[in-house]
Amino acid sequence: MSNRDSTLYDTDFYGWVQQQAALIQQGRWGELDAANVQEELESLGRSEKRALTSQIARLCCHLLKWRYQPARRSRSWVLSIRGARQDITTLLRDNPSLKGKLDEVFADGYGRGRLMALEETGLSDGEIPEIPPFDLEGAMALEIVLGEA
Repeated sequence: MSNRDSTLYDTDFYGWVQQQAALIQQGRWGELDAANVQEELESLGRSEKRALTSQIARLCCHLLKWRYQPARRSRSWVLSIRGARQDITTLLRDNPSLKGKLDEVFADGYGRGRLMALEETGLSDGEIPEIPPFDLEGAMALEIVLGEA
């Protein structure tokens, strides 16, 4: 890697990406900024995992609100639940290797979703369990119908 590559990475990320893509396309492997390419690839993987965690948190938050504040159920909660489920399905379809990390990702997502639900509902810490009352499969399958008691 030349000093120019490192400087370009630090000063013009888009230009650096275009340069690295061109080098790959041309098969000029020895000229790649390998350390920064590796860092960016790892970052992309973490980003996909964070996106899945975020959608699981969104799903859990709304399912917990649904369960623990039935009088406040709304169409927007139903839409958010459906949207989160669709986004989770898409993320797992596009990133099947994340299925091997579902226990960890679900635990993180539930924890975040629980905190979000506590903040949004005003319920006390003891009113929403720390241990999930459902697993991811249950959260994805639980039928939600607006107006149900």
